[in-house]
Amino acid sequence: MKLRGAISGFGEVAAHAHLPGWRTRENVNLGVIHDPIAERRHEALRLVKNVRVYDDLELMLAGEAPDFVDIASPPALHGAAASAALNAGAHVLVEKPLGLSLAEFDGVVDVARARRRVLMCVHNWKFAPAYSRARALIDEGRIGPVRSVSLERLRVEPAGSGGPGAVWRTTGASGGGILIDHGWHVFYLMQWLMGGELPRAVAATLFTTAGGVEQTAEIDVTFGSGQRAHAMLSWRAERRRTHATIVGTNGSLEIDSERLLLTDGQRPSEEVLVRDIPDDSYHSAWFSGVAALFERAISEGPDSTIARANLVEARTALALIVAARVSAKNRGSQTSIAA
Repeated sequence: MKLRGAISGFGEVAAHAHLPGWRTRENVNLGVIHDPIAERRHEALRLVKNVRVYDDLELMLAGEAPDFVDIASPPALHGAAASAALNAGAHVLVEKPLGLSLAEFDGVVDVARARRRVLMCVHNWKFAPAYSRARALIDEGRIGPVRSVSLERLRVEPAGSGGPGAVWRTTGASGGGILIDHGWHVFYLMQWLMGGELPRAVAATLFTTAGGVEQTAEIDVTFGSGQRAHAMLSWRAERRRTHATIVGTNGSLEIDSERLLLTDGQRPSEEVLVRDIPDDSYHSAWFSGVAALFERAISEGPDSTIARANLVEARTALALIVAARVSAKNRGSQTSIAA
């Protein structure tokens, strides 16, 4: 029997990444869309045959009783929407961030546990071909145990365009700022590339607008086993760049967009072929991997390794964001990560 799904928040990422991703899943029927903005409901009617649209989340949950809800609304709405869907008996997948504070995050997790439902966050960069291949090479021992990771995300300007609702990135009260928009991604990637190691402390320098929205961030993270990670994030760069360097005891991996370079021991560097996935800036192909993992977690239950590992990554990403802000206020001092 197919899972009956609904999307709450039908902005550009939902229309161009989530919806195409769900359409690759044969065991999913996604025919319900909730969005308070009329323009986005009209877009859903245009894109989805026989879709049922709602402007009220509670009415949608009561009228449709979906098996799961995919929440892709602006960040400030994630916690309340996730709790409402969980209390209605639905499993929940949430776009990052899964809450804007640790208290909100823990409250949503408590609801999921009480209702015995799967709760997961969209960590789509783990399904980027180059990063997925890099993790496989690490697991094969090609560069030895990972000792450091450096991640760079440079953008010319924040993505504030794209229709109603998209301007959250430049509005602090809505959860905007580069730490939420890109920092969340680099923080879960750090953990994942290091095999699940947990961070111990962070030191950060942030540049913010007069309205308190973070535009650039330089962050150093110390992990419990002595590994170190560095992140450089900017909306004020002269050009767009996505880059990563992963250093192990016996070699290194360098990722530049979808190009992967392996330096293995004493051998010359070699470019590693990665699986070619035709994609766009919304990464719909990557979301297909997220959807498949979420579907598997539902089949295995809320106590599955998949669901638990995802929540650890998500909470740690949020804890790093919180600690980075504290560090920046204290002139970049080392700040412990909240338990």
